Amino acid sequence: MPIGEGNDVTGFAVKARKAGFLPSWSLPMLLPMMLAVYLLADNIGPAGAQAASNSGRYEGVATCAGSTCHGRAEGNGEVVRQDEIASWQEPSSSTGAHSRAYAALASPRGKKIAGNLGLGPATSAPACLGCHATYVSPANQGPRFLTSDGVGCETCHGPASGWIASHYAAPATHASNVASGLVPLERPQVSAKICLDCHFGSSETGQFVSHSMMAAGHPRVAFELDLFTALQQHYDVDADYVARKGAPNSVRMWAVGQAEAVRRSTDLFAQEKFGTVGVFPEYYFYDCHSCHRAIQDGPQANRTFETNPGRPIPFGLAPYNDENIIMLSAVSRALVPGRAAAFDAASKDFHRAMGQGRAQAAAAAQKLRGEAAALSGALAQRSYGGDDAFTVVSTIADTVTAPRFTDYAGSAQAVMAVDTLLNAMVREGRITVGAAAGIRANINRAYAAVSTPENYRPAQFRSSLGQAANAIGALR
Repeated sequence: MPIGEGNDVTGFAVKARKAGFLPSWSLPMLLPMMLAVYLLADNIGPAGAQAASNSGRYEGVATCAGSTCHGRAEGNGEVVRQDEIASWQEPSSSTGAHSRAYAALASPRGKKIAGNLGLGPATSAPACLGCHATYVSPANQGPRFLTSDGVGCETCHGPASGWIASHYAAPATHASNVASGLVPLERPQVSAKICLDCHFGSSETGQFVSHSMMAAGHPRVAFELDLFTALQQHYDVDADYVARKGAPNSVRMWAVGQAEAVRRSTDLFAQEKFGTVGVFPEYYFYDCHSCHRAIQDGPQANRTFETNPGRPIPFGLAPYNDENIIMLSAVSRALVPGRAAAFDAASKDFHRAMGQGRAQAAAAAQKLRGEAAALSGALAQRSYGGDDAFTVVSTIADTVTAPRFTDYAGSAQAVMAVDTLLNAMVREGRITVGAAAGIRANINRAYAAVSTPENYRPAQFRSSLGQAANAIGALR
């Protein structure tokens, strides 16, 4: 199935509705970019459950689906909505993508990818099941567990055997449920690590999309925690939620997600089994579009390479995909300035090491991982005020960060960030619905500049993003 056919294209609109306004952009224009960001809606799954597979038994989706639990057709529960299963199974939107993940393996595209890789049936291939299902050993499966359920409840919420019988009744509390094994997804660092298992990769079986998989037809992987959280939201943030779990904050969620993405990327890259394939580097880590562009010979060839001030690498060397590194650099300068210089220095050292050798690059990756981890902790613990989103938007488009938008992936991540933060401002009452709608055209122009990798133009994008950021800043 070609990219762009048969997939959910309403993700950004879904999030905007949650924020309180509907965007006016053209979905057909944005379809390719949205698919690059989300992956194919039928081919995604959040986290594999393997890391926790020895800590409890997985009881299966059916154990959560009773009409007095999470299986109502409409949400009207006193504490939780109770229609969570219906949202998970929604066939026409991104909220149902996790339930469709296993079925995607039997689709023509799934069969073709598995065939190209010589995996046999994708529906039984560990390399696929790690992300397209809750993939655990038979010894950890309860009697109602079905791998064919796809990415089920326990993939994200953890094995239910320790808490399913007690989590819904007094004297149980959220804290006691967490102590019994429920995963505290309201914590951004926890949520990011689980999502990244499949929305970037992990060291567990079947949770790493290699370059060979992409060559066989698997879509490019990308990640943005706050947006993904909004797309999969199956709960109401009401007074009860806040009392039990605290009030969520979109700036914190987005910023921690960026830090954890850098942390995961550099951690995997530093590992020999992931960082190299024979004598070659694992190209999954690199910026796809630095190589996958029109190739022409002769004096009229259009060379689209631009010098990037954040990448001190030899000319012609494939650059590491630094979309999250760029965002985290901006975040650190805006919100944790005391750590910004150390992070930027580690980032440049990492890129520079790419031209020195595998051992140097791996060592530099570990150093950068440490800086990202420190920023993740600082961002998770700091308090957030009403001006933080404005500050981050301004920093993303300022004269320090903007020159780093020389490639498609980093630019797509940047406009998505600005849109995410704008929606947060609306939700938190910092900007009115009308004011946000008034500057939507500026956001649309930035999206249009990254509508397709083939038509990406760096100068046009930087100008459009700057206009959008200035329009938001004027509302401060």
